[in-house]
Amino acid sequence: MKTQILIAALFFSGFVSAQQSKDSLKVKNIEAVNIKKQVFKKQGDRLVYDVASSPIAKGTNTFNLLKQTPMISSIDGKTLKILGKSDAIIYINNKKSNMDSEALIEMLKSTPSEDIQKIEVITVPGSEFQVESKEGVINIVMKKNKNNGYNGTMKMNNEQGYYNNPSAGASFNFRQGKWSGNSNFRMGSWTERQKYTLSNGDPSFRNESFGYNDDPNKNFGGGFNVDYEINKKQSIGFSYNMRYNKSFHSILDITNWQDGALTDRTVNNEDAQTRNHTFNLNYEIKTDSLGSKLTSNVSYLWFNRDKASFNESFPLDSDPDNKYSALYQSVPQIINNYAANIDYLKKTSKGATWLMGISYNHTNTDNDTRQERLKNDDFVVDPKQTNHFIYKENILGIYLNYERKLTENLSGKVGARYEMTRSTGDILDKTGFERNYNNLLPYLNLNYAINSDHNLSYTFSSRIRRPRFWELNPSRTYFTPTNYTQNNPFILASKFYNQELNYMYKNAYYANLSFNMVEDASASDLLPLQGTVTAPKKDENGNIIYDNNGNKIMETTKFLRYIRTNYGSNRELSLTLGMNKSWFKDIWTTNYSVNLGYVTYKGAVLEDPTSAPTPEETEVLEPYIIDVKNYNMSATLNNTVRLSSKKDWFLGVNYFFASKVAMEGGVIGARQSFDISLKKIIGDWTVIAEVNDLFNQSFYRVNGIQPNGTYNNITNFNYPRLLSIGVTYNFGNQKLKKAREMKSANDAVKSRT
Repeated sequence: MKTQILIAALFFSGFVSAQQSKDSLKVKNIEAVNIKKQVFKKQGDRLVYDVASSPIAKGTNTFNLLKQTPMISSIDGKTLKILGKSDAIIYINNKKSNMDSEALIEMLKSTPSEDIQKIEVITVPGSEFQVESKEGVINIVMKKNKNNGYNGTMKMNNEQGYYNNPSAGASFNFRQGKWSGNSNFRMGSWTERQKYTLSNGDPSFRNESFGYNDDPNKNFGGGFNVDYEINKKQSIGFSYNMRYNKSFHSILDITNWQDGALTDRTVNNEDAQTRNHTFNLNYEIKTDSLGSKLTSNVSYLWFNRDKASFNESFPLDSDPDNKYSALYQSVPQIINNYAANIDYLKKTSKGATWLMGISYNHTNTDNDTRQERLKNDDFVVDPKQTNHFIYKENILGIYLNYERKLTENLSGKVGARYEMTRSTGDILDKTGFERNYNNLLPYLNLNYAINSDHNLSYTFSSRIRRPRFWELNPSRTYFTPTNYTQNNPFILASKFYNQELNYMYKNAYYANLSFNMVEDASASDLLPLQGTVTAPKKDENGNIIYDNNGNKIMETTKFLRYIRTNYGSNRELSLTLGMNKSWFKDIWTTNYSVNLGYVTYKGAVLEDPTSAPTPEETEVLEPYIIDVKNYNMSATLNNTVRLSSKKDWFLGVNYFFASKVAMEGGVIGARQSFDISLKKIIGDWTVIAEVNDLFNQSFYRVNGIQPNGTYNNITNFNYPRLLSIGVTYNFGNQKLKKAREMKSANDAVKSRT
């Protein structure tokens, strides 16, 4: 009908003498000029980035594409953030990925952007999403065509930082009749180099440590997904994913000074390997022609990490009491998770949508930590740091959502998730605990399309954050004999309340105002607790030393213990202003955002829940006071310039800046990163050369000082400048439909490993 109207308009405008073929050509030209898809737009509770219509989406990978997506950023090449602050949870075709974080990033880096139809950014997810705290969701929607055939991708990449780190990967997809599937395989090696500067003390004492860490890693991973269409209404599928990582001969070498005098050198050698296997069986049935469907999943996750270390401390001064010391430590962790869920999506003829579901997770973690200290030339078990910790957790979740269009311009979504958590933790033959709690987590979204240029929405959500399983394992990681990290099995879940107001203008400019409250907050990083332990002095054989009068000789040792624990509450108010727009006929594409924030952290840690001194010891902990109020800002400026009319040369120029920001553990110094990339597309081949953080400015510096004068400063320089060259080859039928992505019932547990 539209074409007929245009032809009629041309006819009555005096073009009746033109040939019909010319008229058709003119009509197509007019349509090409007047009809332009919206690349970035607001839809309900999410912001949609139409990749297929974007001029920068060709010849790159999905991870790089996500970094160019409005509201999404990555400064380290390993993680993705939403609005510069919230962790991103990846969904694919509305199904949460069941890979561990490192494998997921590698998968995104090996997936060609041509496979992506659109990217949905959900800053405050609804009740149906299995997320925690203030996590946001990135939903990647794959292209769908019904052609039979196969396609695949092969990718090689070489990254030069402090060390050279090569990697390679391949993926393969097929569709034939009712069968479809995909598989992928990745392998690589990298050695992470970090340089540390640590200083801590008080007005009467100063301790300084300098050193480095070399952590070599070799890994491979992959998986497959097979889907069978029983009939037009029913599908069944099975998926499997695995990852193996080996880090042998990791070395942490630290030299220590006290009050300006050289004291000792600590060397820690560590071997670790991680295995991760996930299985998922999925069934789906469509119940009507409106799109209603029932989906069920059963999943199994097996996670195993073996870590063994040998820590030595060599005296470098003349103090006779400062002797050589050493310890062996083995910290294995095994996680078994069984999960199931059923979802029913009901769509009505009036346009409303109901979603109801139930989920169950059972998790068992086994942590058998063993530590042996050198005494009289023999290694003897240290009973204080040797423990067998068993943690069991059962979570039953019930959720309900209702979504509908209220008026022509107003739509809404309301829901709730009710979670019942039952957990027990037992440090065998020592202590234990039981925690049972219920949480009602409401959700509300209202979206008002004022007109075609203006859109306004409001969202409220409540979530909890359960501690990660490795945080619960009561083990230590030593920097020096008196400076170490300590995990905390007694940490509590935190409660989050998130609100957001979003405004969008002409689908190109946006403003996002958010306010987050947290109760029973735990630090986003480790808290440095300082104190002293006074105990009887012992000889090399472990015997107590007495003076001439028969009294025990007591000695006092200072310690610095990094732990993660609950401390109080925090509040965060932030405003993000952004723009996503193309200029000069899509030659120059910009994605800019600026975030302004105000945060407050309030609370204190007056005792160490992980401390267990013996009856003959006395431990004094300096109170750790948290009273922080801080303004901060960050900016992301991404630019892509098309260098040729053939659309085969592209230049990327990106810049990131983050100001100083105060956190619970101290003030993080300003960071910035300047990145350059050059991309060349040659048929099915794509070659990309990138330099990340050209000026080596994206590293962490933390300075913390307490009201009583104790302080703790950390500089962790991880050599962030990276030069990488990647080559990607796409083969086969690039219009092939992907296999049905399947949801895994134990998604909520994977992020906690």
